[in-house]
Amino acid sequence: MFLKIKKIPKVNWSSEKTYNFKPRFSTIFFCCFGLALFGLGEGLLIVSFTGASPWSVLAQGISLNINLSIGTLTFLISVAVLILWIPLGQKPGIATILNALIIALMIDICIKFVPTPSNYYNQLILAIVSVLTVGIGGGIYLVSNLGAGPRDGLMVGLQNKTNLPIALVRATLEITVVSIGWYLGGTVGIGTLFFAFGIGPCVALGLYLVDKIFN
Repeated sequence: MFLKIKKIPKVNWSSEKTYNFKPRFSTIFFCCFGLALFGLGEGLLIVSFTGASPWSVLAQGISLNINLSIGTLTFLISVAVLILWIPLGQKPGIATILNALIIALMIDICIKFVPTPSNYYNQLILAIVSVLTVGIGGGIYLVSNLGAGPRDGLMVGLQNKTNLPIALVRATLEITVVSIGWYLGGTVGIGTLFFAFGIGPCVALGLYLVDKIFN
């Protein structure tokens, strides 16, 4: 049922305008809550030691070569991606900035305080839970309608410039990023596959749950 969702639903706390810099408290609260869940899920996937999402693999690979935390590098990568928005004509919203800050912070907190399970099956369970958490968090933040995250905006901007299918643009970005991260020493494993194949359905589930609960 939720896999058939084609549009991001609007609920009573969704912003009417994407570029709304004076949103209601409820809108900004749910946006931040969704992004916190998203960052927590990203961190849990890294902690599971079964692999990481493509952009986290890149941050992890870079962190092994320079003395900066994965969260800090996630933030710096987001800033670099935002710079690439300029020639693509993309405009940031409040959620764009919050995305870069909150997700990076949550990744570092998770890595610091959550231990890696010693049992491999528990690691797999943690990886599955992490992808679900990212998806539900992503669904909540998208419903707030306060702007796209840095990576989503890059995808949209490249698609507009190249007129290529959005699936091809996103796949090319993810493959490029994970390849560089893997080359630099980032962890690629079954968790990375869980994320690649599971994030779409999990975000759709998040959107469905938000729509059902608040409408």
